[in-house]
Amino acid sequence: MYQPPSPEKYALTVEQAADYFSIGHKKVRQIADEHPDAGFILYNGTKLLIKCRKFEQFLDQTSSI
Repeated sequence: MYQPPSPEKYALTVEQAADYFSIGHKKVRQIADEHPDAGFILYNGTKLLIKCRKFEQFLDQTSSI
């Protein structure tokens, strides 16, 4: 069963970020691929993680995704 991330959580998996921000996981990956220097990407080995607050700031400045 899905558990929403804690508001204090620093980074989310792609799936958690997709659920939290109500966008598809393919779209989250696409955004990460298109904006590698945006500051919201974190890798744990090869696992892509999304920095929650930075991604939220990025989305706030974006008019469409």
